[in-house]
Amino acid sequence: MVLLDTIAAIASAPGRGAVGVIRASGPKVPHIAVAILACLPPPRMAQVADFLGGDGESIDRGLALYFPAPASYTGEDVLELQAHGGPLILDLLLKRLLELGCRMAKAGEFSERAFLNGKIDIAQAEAIADLIDAGSAAAARAAVRSMQGEFSRHIGTLQAQITELRTLVEAAIDFPDEEIDFLPGTALGERVAKLFMGFDAITDAARQGALLREGLNVVIAGKPNAGKSSLLNRLVGEEIAIVADQPGTTRDVLRQQVHVDGLPLNLIDTAGLRAADDAVEAEGVRRARSELRQADRVLYVLDAAVDARGPSNWRAELGDMPPGVPITLVFNKIDLIAAPASLDESCEPAQVFLSAKTGEGLGLLRSHLKRGAGYRSGESGALSARRRHLDALNRARACIARAAENWRSTRAVEFFAEDLRTAQLALGEITGEMTSDDLLGEIFRSFCIGK
Repeated sequence: MVLLDTIAAIASAPGRGAVGVIRASGPKVPHIAVAILACLPPPRMAQVADFLGGDGESIDRGLALYFPAPASYTGEDVLELQAHGGPLILDLLLKRLLELGCRMAKAGEFSERAFLNGKIDIAQAEAIADLIDAGSAAAARAAVRSMQGEFSRHIGTLQAQITELRTLVEAAIDFPDEEIDFLPGTALGERVAKLFMGFDAITDAARQGALLREGLNVVIAGKPNAGKSSLLNRLVGEEIAIVADQPGTTRDVLRQQVHVDGLPLNLIDTAGLRAADDAVEAEGVRRARSELRQADRVLYVLDAAVDARGPSNWRAELGDMPPGVPITLVFNKIDLIAAPASLDESCEPAQVFLSAKTGEGLGLLRSHLKRGAGYRSGESGALSARRRHLDALNRARACIARAAENWRSTRAVEFFAEDLRTAQLALGEITGEMTSDDLLGEIFRSFCIGK
């Protein structure tokens, strides 16, 4: 794809540093390189040069690299200047590039051009942003795998298998009078089973990657004085929330992220759930209920001394919880009743007995949260993925399942073919083959300027 304008941006982080990087990409790069360097550098070789202003005076002296198209990150002619990292120097160089015909790059526009020129697909582009934002070594490894195309290759394999199946189905539609069984029962079943195995494997790896990237949103809720803020402090490992005997101490949402064996937990402490006459506390309760609706899991904290005697003490409280959100009952303050720490995942909801004051039972809670999320610590082959990827995979798999069921019940070849086509479209959303312009804009707007 040929783009007529040339873009430029500072690619290094804002502020003062030893080295600052500025990039330009587009058809005017050779002309710009000659104007600012007095020559066109040899391709892909770092060259020491003076960076010249419009008056011919040196703005700075540093390294220049020239990447002629198509062998560059964007697929266009690219010039990279590595200067001293003072903000004034970089601003002067950027101003000079704009004088020579560049325009300011939009957020993510370099990566967007790489996508438009076929250098990367959308899944790889998103993985680049995920690598920059990675909060753990495991998340960084998952992002590297996807950036190098592993996720996209798995999607390509599924698409190829669906294409083969579609070929047989279309042949059956186009040649209905031929005495050829294009879709013998056993062969069809084997192909569909192989597809399901592929979907399950890639979905599992993507789910691990999505957990590493986005974390698990865990809302700590319950009545006042149950020990919610104490539990948050214990999980975080420091006193970030005020703890007091007075009910209603927590009046706003308090957020903190921690990592448990590489799994990011986005902990959200909320105001005690009760009818409040105070306007500020009532607003805190409203915000708490809003967070509950968006939770991946709710830790509903109860006072073990009061509520462990039977479900009649807490069933009514759970009636206000949003439907479909996984809940874990956390019976706190076992140190006051001399009860041992324990975990029961066989009941519904699961129950953990612990002490936020002493820390007894916190290990059981952490293990429970990992299992509940389906998270595997260590080297699990995770691939950097986002919730939109998981949604597309789930929709594609559902189409295959519907196709197989319709074939078993009706033998309607046309419906079977349409379900396969819809599955391919859903998979195409992941790599960008079937992605709307609005989604592309949303993806690249989240990037850094200069990337």
